[in-house]
Amino acid sequence: MRASNGVAVQTDLLLDQAQDAYDLLLVPGGPGAYNECHPALLPWLRAAAPRARRFGSICTGAFVLGHAGLLDGHRVTTHWHYTERLIKAFPKAMVETDRIYLQDGRLITSGGVTAGIDLALSVVAQDHGKQVAVDVAKVLLVVMKRQGGQAQFSPMTAAVAPQETTITRVQNHVLAHLDQPFTIESMAELAGMSARHFARLFAKEVQMTPMVFLQGARIDPRPAIAGNHRPAAQDRGFSRRLR
Repeated sequence: MRASNGVAVQTDLLLDQAQDAYDLLLVPGGPGAYNECHPALLPWLRAAAPRARRFGSICTGAFVLGHAGLLDGHRVTTHWHYTERLIKAFPKAMVETDRIYLQDGRLITSGGVTAGIDLALSVVAQDHGKQVAVDVAKVLLVVMKRQGGQAQFSPMTAAVAPQETTITRVQNHVLAHLDQPFTIESMAELAGMSARHFARLFAKEVQMTPMVFLQGARIDPRPAIAGNHRPAAQDRGFSRRLR
C-alpha cells in the first residue's frame, strides 16, 4: 500500500496470517485512520488487543482503536489537532489534550508523528531500563523526555489574523480574558450577532469552530502574538460598546 505521504509500505504478513499474540501492538495514524472505517481489521483488533502485553496507537491511530471499542473508559491522547474530533467520536474515552504520550494500564497512545518516538523510548525504558533508553535517545539525537505537553506546538494564538474584523476583536477579547467562562452565545453577544450566524462566520473566517479556538487558547501556554493583542483600554471599550 502507499501511505498518504507517498511512501510505499510492504507488509510481512497478511491479516489472516498474523500471530495470535504480540508483546506490543500499535496502530499507526494518518488520513486512513480517521476518515475511513476498517471492517476487516476491527474484529481482529478487538480479539488481538486482550492477548497483547501492551497495545495502543501513534497519532490518529487512536481513531481505529476507538472504532474497535478499545478506548472506552481509558485515558487516551492523540495529535492536538484531532483531540476534539476524538472526544466527539468516542465520548466514553477520557481524552487528554496536552500529553505527548499517555499510558493507561496496557493501553498506550501518543500525540502526532514524532511523539511516537517519545512513546517508544518510554517502552524501551520499561522493558530494558532507563540507561538503555538514554543510549537509544543519544543515537537518535533526541531528548529522553521532552519538557511540557504538545499544546506548546499548537498555533492557536497565532490563528488571530492581523487585519481587524469583528471576529478578530472577539478572538482578542477571549485571549485577554481566558480566566472567564465563554460559550458560543456569549462570544456571539460580544460580536452583536446571533449564535448561529456568529458560529458560521467564525468558522468561515478562522477555519475552525469557536469552541476549538477557545479550547486551543486555554491550553496554549504562549501569549498572543505581537500586534494581535489589543490594549486593555481598547478592549474594555469594545466590551462596553457591544454590551
